[in-house]
Amino acid sequence: MHTDFPTLVSYRAQREQFLAAATAVGASLSEHWHPLPGPFGEALSTDVAVLGDPNASKLLVSISGTHGVEGFYGSNCQTQWLQTLGNRSLPADTAIVMIHLINPWGTAWLRRVNEDNIDLNRNHLDFNRPLPNNQAYDALHTIYSCAQLQGPQRERADALLDEQVQQHGWPTVMSIVEGGQHRHPDGLFYGGLAPSWSNKTLHSIIQKHLSKAKTVMCFDLHTGAGAYGHPMLLTVAERAYPALTDAQAAYGPWLYTVLTGAQNLSETGIAATATGYTSQAVIDALPNAHVMPFVIECGTYPGEDVHRHLRDDQWLHLHGNPLDSVGRDIKLGLLEQFYPADKDWQEMVWVRTRQVWERGLLRLSEIK
Repeated sequence: MHTDFPTLVSYRAQREQFLAAATAVGASLSEHWHPLPGPFGEALSTDVAVLGDPNASKLLVSISGTHGVEGFYGSNCQTQWLQTLGNRSLPADTAIVMIHLINPWGTAWLRRVNEDNIDLNRNHLDFNRPLPNNQAYDALHTIYSCAQLQGPQRERADALLDEQVQQHGWPTVMSIVEGGQHRHPDGLFYGGLAPSWSNKTLHSIIQKHLSKAKTVMCFDLHTGAGAYGHPMLLTVAERAYPALTDAQAAYGPWLYTVLTGAQNLSETGIAATATGYTSQAVIDALPNAHVMPFVIECGTYPGEDVHRHLRDDQWLHLHGNPLDSVGRDIKLGLLEQFYPADKDWQEMVWVRTRQVWERGLLRLSEIK
């Protein structure tokens, strides 16, 4: 296929590197094939590597690619940590489970969302119950469904956004937009009307690999919020959970605790107004385990810049062609927002993520 789609990084290369590293250290591997191909016609899969005793009672779990384009950071850290684990033994009764690119379509297509325009961190809900009703988003939706990248429609959309920000302030407007919505499939931060492929796949993985564990530390890996080059460690849940005190004791002042809800705000840069987070899903799926859900969120560029690139990418998949030259420019811009080419940034987030994981392993080893 002739394409202008960027090749600076690729889903295929990330997967090959991860599988090679997992194989080299003797991890057991399993794959979950996605029904759709990538931009080059390549098959897509979420892969799981288990290092150590699969029946261990204590697990350290990492999830990359919840927001597809953010998966390059997470994938690289998973691969590099596997490479350091080959010459050492894990603590007794402890295993590491790496869930590689849970949203492989999003990673392959350089999108934050999945194949259905669903934000996975708004999709982990009980769809048998009434869905969150973010009515305030309705008045803003035309900003994100605009049919022009440039021109009078885009100018009107920009003016509406500017007007709302002037009137209410950036944090308030973003708390509405990022809070998630379920009425506009062509809008931003759409949560869907049913469990997505990635949602169902994650629950299948949890059932297979995590359901027998007694203690689980789970790290969901993200980029895009916070100060440039600063990886924040958070724990995100809808309410205080049984293991919260232990999670806070494990990391002390490093850890930000974010409890989500319709009226909640957070200074961390993530959307505390949203529900449907992966972290809460892991807690709910393992009612008999001592679960400590964490998020590592690596800061990149100012929120206004990230948001502008998300709008451009939304236009591209609604009205443009991801495989032409305009699409290439938009994709390169979005990639930089979520995975900066700056080698110092890449090194910093890896070093910090490794530190967090190493401390997690140590804390697991101290649990009797």
